[in-house]
Amino acid sequence: MSALMILAIAFVVLTVMGVPLFVSVGLTTALALYLIDIPYTLMAQTGYGSLTPFPLLTIPLFVLAGRLMEVGGMATRMISIATNLVGAYRGSMGLVTVFACMLFAALSGSGPATTAAIGSVTVPAMKREGYDVPFAAAITASAGALGSLIPPSNLLIIYGLVSETSIPRLFLAGLIPGVMVTILLMITTYIVARRRGYGGDGERFSWGPFLRAAWDGKWSIGAPVLILGGIYGGAFTPTEAAGVAVFYSLFVGFFIYRELTLKKLIEALRFTSLLTGILILLTPTLAFGQLTAFYDVPTAVQDGITSITENKFLVLLLIGVFYIFIGTFMESLAQIVLFTAVFLPLVSSLGVDPVMFGIFTVITCEIGFLTPPLGANLTVAARISGISIERISVAVLPFILAYIIGMVILIFFPDLTTFLPDWLYGEAK
Repeated sequence: MSALMILAIAFVVLTVMGVPLFVSVGLTTALALYLIDIPYTLMAQTGYGSLTPFPLLTIPLFVLAGRLMEVGGMATRMISIATNLVGAYRGSMGLVTVFACMLFAALSGSGPATTAAIGSVTVPAMKREGYDVPFAAAITASAGALGSLIPPSNLLIIYGLVSETSIPRLFLAGLIPGVMVTILLMITTYIVARRRGYGGDGERFSWGPFLRAAWDGKWSIGAPVLILGGIYGGAFTPTEAAGVAVFYSLFVGFFIYRELTLKKLIEALRFTSLLTGILILLTPTLAFGQLTAFYDVPTAVQDGITSITENKFLVLLLIGVFYIFIGTFMESLAQIVLFTAVFLPLVSSLGVDPVMFGIFTVITCEIGFLTPPLGANLTVAARISGISIERISVAVLPFILAYIIGMVILIFFPDLTTFLPDWLYGEAK
């Protein structure tokens, strides 16, 4: 039996046994080092190096900023703006949820955080309007996943670090696909809501209430303008932008809206530490990723896939199917770190832009957020709505289809991802 097969069996057995993922990867990595007689100090060196890149600081800062904006009143004002913009039509509160998640995604950088922030307000509102609870939770879970696609995105930061791709280019590349997926989710929401007769009560759209809501929420809308405008305008780096976002949210929460308290600040810090604790996965997964070169895994994968087809569209479809399957039980962060080193050389050899592949990877990870048994967004939505993950898993299927359609569109029209970065920064060399 080959060493690679032994490692694959060890990893699968540990995962099926329910061993925590970072332990499973760590033990498999240690076994790999033993089999090829490399000192175990590689793991220690990689562990230290994995947590030292300065851009990595961006992740906890954006998570903290998003949480502060949620508890400081900015999220509720975004929902108010979205509500008055959409008006009372069939599925209007569902459409508001999707639109509000798109807005908040530009602040949090995290899918589960976006789901929690917006869903805690909109799920009870949809219940009051007679929405089926699993459907309401499914809307929130699927729209919350936009937090990982629309910049700033924690997953794009990790992909940028692993693939050595420009993070500002990745952020800009996520804008058009993010809006496209938002539209697909809104269409799905409207079709289902219209068939089931949800919503439609209340006031129709008029400029007066919308302008009042927009004026009241101007500080909320100012946050993504400041953050993204500062990054693309060259005023500060993504990491500096995350720091600015934290100070902005503290200022608005304490002195403008005055809804942020010391107790809420401490809770936000606790939430941030829990959510960013997943970065512990970086140490074993990066070490394992380095070992793939020793075992010549990228070459083996490339030979295996190209023996089936060398059509880059079909190759991306095959990788997409694999990513969606693996995302059902693997954390997105580990998925990106482990498999970018395997698949990026293959798709690059076929002429796929690394920026496009990054956006493609994150969309497949978003589908992983919505598929059990792991399904991070499903877990958050279940907690908010008070129903089981199993019931939400059925209701979320139409939204998974919307994400798959978005993924296929990107495969066949890759310029949707590269147009804005190439226009602003010039074509990558």
